[in-house]
Amino acid sequence: MILMQLNGLSKSFGADEILANIKMEVKDNDRIAIVGRNGAGKSTLLKIMAGELTHDNGEFFRPKDLTLGYLSQHMSLESGQTIWAEMLEVFKHLTTQEQEIRSIEQKMEQAADLSGTAYEKLLNDYDRLQQAFQRGGGYTYEADIKAVLTGLNFQYYDYSTPIDELSGGQKTRLALGKLLLKKPQLLILDEPTNHLDIDTLSWLESYLVSYPGAVVIVSHDRYFLDKTVSIVYEISRHKTKKYHGSYSKFLEQKALDYEQELKEFDKQQTEIKKLEDFVQRNIVRASTTKRAQSRRKQLQKMDKLDKPFGDESSASFSFTVDKRSGNDVLKLDNLSFKYDDDNTPLFSDVKLHVNRGERIALVGPNGVGKTTLLKVILGRFQPAGGTMQLGTNVQIGYYDQEQANLTSSKTVLLELWDEYPSVNERDIRTVLGNFLFSGDDVLKLVRSLSGGEKARLALAKLMMQKANLLILDEPTNHLDIDSKEVLEAALIDFPGTIIFVSHDRYFINKITDQVAEMLQDGVTVYLGDYDYYSEKKEEEAEIERLKQSKVVIQKAEERKLSFKEEKQLQSEQRKKLRRITELEELIEERELEMTQLEEKMTEPEIYQNHEKVMEITKKTTDIKQDIEQMMEEWTALQEN
Repeated sequence: MILMQLNGLSKSFGADEILANIKMEVKDNDRIAIVGRNGAGKSTLLKIMAGELTHDNGEFFRPKDLTLGYLSQHMSLESGQTIWAEMLEVFKHLTTQEQEIRSIEQKMEQAADLSGTAYEKLLNDYDRLQQAFQRGGGYTYEADIKAVLTGLNFQYYDYSTPIDELSGGQKTRLALGKLLLKKPQLLILDEPTNHLDIDTLSWLESYLVSYPGAVVIVSHDRYFLDKTVSIVYEISRHKTKKYHGSYSKFLEQKALDYEQELKEFDKQQTEIKKLEDFVQRNIVRASTTKRAQSRRKQLQKMDKLDKPFGDESSASFSFTVDKRSGNDVLKLDNLSFKYDDDNTPLFSDVKLHVNRGERIALVGPNGVGKTTLLKVILGRFQPAGGTMQLGTNVQIGYYDQEQANLTSSKTVLLELWDEYPSVNERDIRTVLGNFLFSGDDVLKLVRSLSGGEKARLALAKLMMQKANLLILDEPTNHLDIDSKEVLEAALIDFPGTIIFVSHDRYFINKITDQVAEMLQDGVTVYLGDYDYYSEKKEEEAEIERLKQSKVVIQKAEERKLSFKEEKQLQSEQRKKLRRITELEELIEERELEMTQLEEKMTEPEIYQNHEKVMEITKKTTDIKQDIEQMMEEWTALQEN
């Protein structure tokens, strides 16, 4: 079923054409990525699809009953409610049904005064509501809320926390969570990976893969796109082109299509040149003029191919160093940090040894202190404990994810030129041109730049420093995919050392040779890229699961052994009790036998017969000994 169809759609803002002749369709369970450069119109297209913007021309089909959820790039959840109450809003219809069910249950308890017909109606209403409640997820919605909140890294939060006390990033994650819980038929997500750490990204990938509706995504996270989408629409030069497969498959197919289109264009151009040459040589000769006219008509009827466009212009830059550092670049030993008003350290026991030429990716959950550690290395924060030692000739260049080192009131040109006044204007403009600031772009105020433009300007300043240790905090934020690839190429060729924080797993794979996982109690280094780190973490988790399984089995065996021992002990106790009873009976029998013998001794025919007296005496003596032995055994058993 087609959920949405766009045919020949166009959109302009004033004289600026943003989209032209857009063709696109969304079907049930599609997983679609919309990709393109910053400024290509991706977010504009999503807003039109979501109904937040109108289009100028073209056809836009969307069923009236289509349920649609839209997460904008800068959306955050503004609410006076608590985390739990806000998520519960999604299931208001279920909580209402639940109240109705409770109300009917109370009436049923007081049904003595109801007639048979009224009571039967009450039962039917109760049954109908119960079934509707169950079908709607009435018995699982609280578990669904907890699963989404846990997936979005809110598992350690008090759900009664008011939303207005949360940060902007947390509010954005909650907005995404609320949208996911609504489960609309069509989910439209503009940069959903912003503000997510790697664990949360992995959870969101899994969630979207199994999502019951269609999903349309704009994202610059190539790893995320490879995991989630199977159709790619590229917006380039205001138009869309459709590709089937993952993002990586799209890149391969795009390159193949360009080569094929270029071959077909070159082949047609060769044919056109031959026809034009023939016409030019033969049109004036009477013997060949008819053939020349025929070729001219052939040329006129030919459906001429346009030369295929290559990639749009890209930034072009490289990082160099003024001088080489020593082999030991940085040593951190038992480093810890805490804020003045906090007794608990943000992190502690951080040990890290960085050598020249290494590329270290610092990863870990949000809030663990990765950016703070970078600022401690920069000397902007003082550690609470431990030592830090910079190596010989180390010069640090820092990329701040917040671009706090940019002055909003300056022009692009002066932002760079004021830092390097001895460099002539032409060379400054050349550098800015390499970062796609050309012509009047360099006269724009920094405050008017987009996030991607500010990122490119910050990278231009970083390049000019020629530092031999680059410390980068989320350098790929705000960059489109093409700019990321240019940055990757520049960093791969960089002759110095790099320490960086990033949630972009594709970027980490391209750049790093070590992954340092940071937790509150220290850093663990994995010698490899992100995929290697991920595999090792899975191995560690599997080993831990096996250990836990062994512990469970061992405890079960101990319990089993204990049970057997208990059963054995109980069996022995029963034997002892039976023996005690048996001894008591035997003793009683022997005592009776001895009494009878003693009575027999008083008879005249016995006590007058010496031999019989001796025989009975011997028997009574033996019986006494038996009784004494049995009494000793009985006493011992009683004590046990």
